[in-house]
Amino acid sequence: MPGLVSVKTPPDAPPLHISVPEILPGSSTRPEQQPPPRTPTPKKPPSPSPSRSKPSPARSTKKPPPDSPNPNSLLSDPSLDNPDLGPFLLKLARDTIASGEGPLKALDYAIRASNSFERVAIEKGEEPSLDLVMSLHVLGAIYCSLGRFEEAVPVLERAIKVPDFSKGMDHALAGFSGYMQLGDTYSMLGQVDMSIECYEKGLQIQIESLGEIDPRVGETCRYLAEAHVQAMNFDKAEELCKKTLEIHRAHSEPASIEEAADRRLMALICEAKGDYEPALEHLVLASMAMIANEQDNEVAAIDVSVGNIYMSLCRFDEAIFSYQKALTVFKSSKGDNHPSVASVFVRLADLYHRTGKLRESKSYCENALRIYAKPVPGTTTEEIAGGLTEISAIFESVGEPEEALKLLLKAMKLLEDKPGQQSTIAGIEARMGVMFYVVGRYEEARNSFESAVTKLRTSGERKSAFFGVVLNQMGLACVQLFKIDEACELFEEARAILEQECGPCHQDTIGVYSNLAATYDAMGRVEDAIEILEYVLKLREEKLGIANPDFEDEKSRLAELLKEAGKARNKKAKSLENLIDPNSRRNKKESTKKWGFRI
Repeated sequence: MPGLVSVKTPPDAPPLHISVPEILPGSSTRPEQQPPPRTPTPKKPPSPSPSRSKPSPARSTKKPPPDSPNPNSLLSDPSLDNPDLGPFLLKLARDTIASGEGPLKALDYAIRASNSFERVAIEKGEEPSLDLVMSLHVLGAIYCSLGRFEEAVPVLERAIKVPDFSKGMDHALAGFSGYMQLGDTYSMLGQVDMSIECYEKGLQIQIESLGEIDPRVGETCRYLAEAHVQAMNFDKAEELCKKTLEIHRAHSEPASIEEAADRRLMALICEAKGDYEPALEHLVLASMAMIANEQDNEVAAIDVSVGNIYMSLCRFDEAIFSYQKALTVFKSSKGDNHPSVASVFVRLADLYHRTGKLRESKSYCENALRIYAKPVPGTTTEEIAGGLTEISAIFESVGEPEEALKLLLKAMKLLEDKPGQQSTIAGIEARMGVMFYVVGRYEEARNSFESAVTKLRTSGERKSAFFGVVLNQMGLACVQLFKIDEACELFEEARAILEQECGPCHQDTIGVYSNLAATYDAMGRVEDAIEILEYVLKLREEKLGIANPDFEDEKSRLAELLKEAGKARNKKAKSLENLIDPNSRRNKKESTKKWGFRI
């Protein structure tokens, strides 16, 4: 699963290339146990909870290698009718994985095992057994370890159809494990919505089997909450995290590590919603719990989060104090060149940039870049890419877009072969698109936005507010390239999304209204442009107030359109040269009244 805010193992732990279920259906192990952990690929340290993770594939190739076994050719193997063969092949597959002999041999065994279980069930005229489910889980895990996630999906979808939940806890466990593993796989493909849907079904099975206050239900609730955070469904994430906190309070000692992890996640959610004071309260309580448990590095990680909150509240002196405390601990426990040290340097660079101390800001940026240039063993590419992205934002703010673009390109190259990073790459491409637009490289801006839009569509984020904003920015790039029809389609789609996600009174939505009105006028659709501007003015007069300086501009635009429409309704479309705002990135001589497109 996508490890947005948590990991199961420390960054310097050796990665597991394949993770398969450890519980065989029908064994003596209690079925209500949690499924085994999957290999983490953390996006950024530290981890506020030990719950969410995702597989670490051995490679990211999507096509089977030449020597990969062909499942269809195995169906005709008469030896698969032997009822003793399936369990034997399944054991061979697991032993091969454990011995590290190579995933392709294990893949062959797992495919033959699952086919054997299927064939035997058909021959006996029985329903498929849970042995088939186990073999499919193992097969799906091997496909994921090879980076062949698309092939894992149908295997795991077949696995979740076999269990009959009315037949007891073994079947419930098999169903729960299958849905969670399928959710992991969808997450690695960037299909966040499908991933969350699978997690929710797994949680429901677990609740029905164990009850609502079982501690294992709490772990799954937190797992699902983190998925909702990644999908930016913060209200749902907060609801689940509160439930997790209640369960852990009922089953754990006061100030437990589990409660601290829950509070760190809750703080992250509150911060994302702009509720800084509650976020700070949760972090303070989490820090007290970690101090009681002598978790110094975790306390330092919480200090970084506390510093972030203080910076959001413009309490800069307190933020510096928190960052320096964390920096001292990280240097003494992990060394001067650890990525955790670099991450604090980045935060200090951002703080000093915000307070106008550009020399100090640049110095911290350079120190962080030196660490990222020569990462210590165990540093993940996600950590480096995240740091480079944050530093690029500082360079962009100080008017160095070219340097910022170089850093974003490096970050994108680090992530491009990593599964489950489509949304992150899309965000980087959107940032690059904005900077290309700023420096007047409109064709490159459009291409970057187009690539970001494509990734966001496939990852299930086509209904998010961020997606609407990216569509609006791509439309602006199309306007600069005089691709007016394409710009109109993008603005219309952005309007529909932002109206749904943000409401008509949100500044982003109103900006799209203005851009769409200008585009309609450029296309000669004056009546449509008038209708939109009248709607915007009505919103301002009735709900937003008329103090906004844009009000008079929009009012004069509407008056001009009404006047022109009264003279000649079938007038020719205006040239886009007369629609770009004189204060926009492209400098032009003002010859007529111009429209101001809004980013």
